[in-house]
Amino acid sequence: MAQPTELAISDRPRAAVCASSVHASVAGSTNGEQASIQQWAKAFIESTSLADKIAPPAAPLHFDKNVDEIRLRPGRPAELSVEEYRLRNLTAAALRDHRKRAFLIHTFWHHELQAAELMCWAILAFPAAPEAFRRGLLRIALDEIRHMGMYAQHLESLSFRVGSFPVNDWFWTRIPMAPSPSAFVSAMNIGFEGGNLDHGLRFAERFDEAGDPEAGRIQRTIVEEEIPHVAFGMRWLARLAGDATFATWQSKIASPLSPLLMRGKMLNRRARARAGQSEEFVNALEHW
Repeated sequence: MAQPTELAISDRPRAAVCASSVHASVAGSTNGEQASIQQWAKAFIESTSLADKIAPPAAPLHFDKNVDEIRLRPGRPAELSVEEYRLRNLTAAALRDHRKRAFLIHTFWHHELQAAELMCWAILAFPAAPEAFRRGLLRIALDEIRHMGMYAQHLESLSFRVGSFPVNDWFWTRIPMAPSPSAFVSAMNIGFEGGNLDHGLRFAERFDEAGDPEAGRIQRTIVEEEIPHVAFGMRWLARLAGDATFATWQSKIASPLSPLLMRGKMLNRRARARAGQSEEFVNALEHW
């Protein structure tokens, strides 16, 4: 698999949508109401409207019964230019440049979009999973959409908008390899959302040092709200696979993913413990 190339932050113009022009919450609809949660999830994934990605219609209450599995690829609005790139390591000193800080926040916005879409993807890909599992995925998707709104509003305060920078669908190239619900939560909830408990705290501190305490506050809020997402993964891994030990978790991660991609240099032990990860689990991850 080709690795993303590094991308400098340029001044090239881009189409964009103002976050304040649409509600950054799950309310209102431009596509009409869907009759089932599966139809809502499918519409959200496939939509090519940025307004509907930011503010989809309210989710229905019920699942369709006896449906086949569906595996989709995401629609991408014209405002979002998808490119393979890797942001250079941005220090607190670099983040004092408001454009570089905005690019990073835009990247985090797109991470949340992919997370919301992929929760919807799992609802459709695993129709035989327990309803409680699928309802949990929906709740997490709605959290991720709300987080998108938080990032989008702060992006505007920096004089940029969603669509001002390119995006990279990195998670979409990897997570759909999950063959089962336990593999999905291992990669997405325990793996990448668990890693965000580490990375998010680090970037909150960098935003503070860069003179943007509001970005730091947003980052800490999102870290706090993603602890239950990781806990969801730990509970369901234990229920579906028999336990949630490090060895079981590692065995569920589809190659070429590995625990090394799912942790920060410094682990947020307190948050991970609150998410249900034992000291043994965290120690094994730290020494991976």
